[in-house]
Amino acid sequence: MFSGVPNFATALGYTNASWTLKCDLTCGYVCRLLNHMAADGYRQCTPVNDDPSLAAEPFIDFSSGYVQRALHLMPRQGARAPWKLYQNYARDLASLRWGRLDDGVMRFR
Repeated sequence: MFSGVPNFATALGYTNASWTLKCDLTCGYVCRLLNHMAADGYRQCTPVNDDPSLAAEPFIDFSSGYVQRALHLMPRQGARAPWKLYQNYARDLASLRWGRLDDGVMRFR
């Protein structure tokens, strides 16, 4: 999800494991989110970064030349959760499958 963009999600996989492992977790999270919205009568959810001190980092940590040349065109990630992509299936499983949906970052209307 992208800060300030309502009702939008994208599935990006792992670069160090099967791409579909992370995509599956992401899609499951989005389904949980949609079910939560339907159950509580929300029509919109927007992740919001209220922390101006949160440093931005490259989205992907690859040293390959083709990646390095395109980094300025790619989305960025935050330096800490929930804005950081950890490339860790166990951590993602816990947060995406069982983590809180109303976590203070996601705004529902």
